[in-house]
Amino acid sequence: MSQTTHHAPGGGLQKRIETNSILLVVAILILVSIGGIVEIVPLFYIKNTIEKVDGIRPYSPLELAGYNIYVREGCYTCHSQMIRPLRDEVERYGHYSLAAESMYDHPFQWGSKRNGPDLARVGGKYSNDWQRDHLRSPRSMVPTSIMPGYPFLAETPLNGAHLAEQMRMLRVVGVPYTDAQLENAAADLTAQSAPDDPGAAALRQRYPNVVINDIASKGGVTEEDALVAYLQHLGVSVDFKLYDDKANIR
Repeated sequence: MSQTTHHAPGGGLQKRIETNSILLVVAILILVSIGGIVEIVPLFYIKNTIEKVDGIRPYSPLELAGYNIYVREGCYTCHSQMIRPLRDEVERYGHYSLAAESMYDHPFQWGSKRNGPDLARVGGKYSNDWQRDHLRSPRSMVPTSIMPGYPFLAETPLNGAHLAEQMRMLRVVGVPYTDAQLENAAADLTAQSAPDDPGAAALRQRYPNVVINDIASKGGVTEEDALVAYLQHLGVSVDFKLYDDKANIR
């Protein structure tokens, strides 16, 4: 009895593609292109991919100066600023990070490694004096720390002459600095470091929830002052009780 061999529909085309490297590459490119179009095209029809979060604002001049120093010293290589929505991370560091918290960072400081703790919620956790002592001699505050000391920051006067120009550049890429904030950058820089500064009230109006402390060292504002101001701002802008969704924590 003769047997008839039945081939699955399309089997010939599949065999041709699998045995022809050029056809295989073309087929892969077509599939990848279709997948990319499906993912990318919808983004052109929405105004913003980042949810609006009350309290998020651009950095004040002093905080921006501290951010620059943080980036310059490579702090992001050992500290992350990205708390994942996992129960162990939330219980240790605080509410998981929101995309809006990094929307004005250029570049963002999410990091990829934790030799030290995550700093997304470090603002207000310790006093200014603690932060100063930790920067100057980390092991005097945390005996097991492997962080190098940065005592030179306390002896280096802060050069804020470029901050207004940097703020103008950031506005070009979407950071909503106002004309008033740009014009008063120099005054706001010193006002944030002294609670009795006559410009403190105006600073609070331009930068809601700004923390004004007597952090300026004798002899003028230092790089240490700026870095402390930046650290004290991390994680304090948002009322996380409004975004506390335990269902998203695994």
